[in-house]
Amino acid sequence: MTKKTISNDQLITEIIKGIEEVKGENITILDLREIENTVCDYFIICDGNSNTQVNAISGSVQKMVGKNAQEKPWHVEGAFNAEWILVDYVNIVVHIFQKNIREFYDLESLWGDAKITNIKSSY
Repeated sequence: MTKKTISNDQLITEIIKGIEEVKGENITILDLREIENTVCDYFIICDGNSNTQVNAISGSVQKMVGKNAQEKPWHVEGAFNAEWILVDYVNIVVHIFQKNIREFYDLESLWGDAKITNIKSSY
C-alpha cells in the first residue's frame, strides 16, 4: 500500500484551518523556497495569548492535519512550557508562539529574504 502524499498547498490549508479553529493570531507564511540551504520550504508562524492557547493551537493543527491530510508531524518540540511550540511536517514547519516570545525571536526579520504572506483571519 502506497501512502498518498499531499501537496504543500493542501498541508498549508489544513495547518491554517487548525490555527484558526482555536483563534490563533497573526498568521504569517514565509516561503523559503528561493533561499539557499534552508531546512524546509515554508515556515508558518502564529501566536496565542497564553501557554494554554499555544498548546491548544498545536493540538488543533495536529488534529486537523491528521484528520484531513492523514499526516503526522515528524517532530514536535516546546510543548512542555508552551512559549514556543514547533510542529515539524518536514517541508513545512509551524511555529506557535506566545506574543512576547514571537516579538523577541522575530523570525520574520531573521528570514527577511523570504516571501512573506500575512493571512487575514476569518473570524
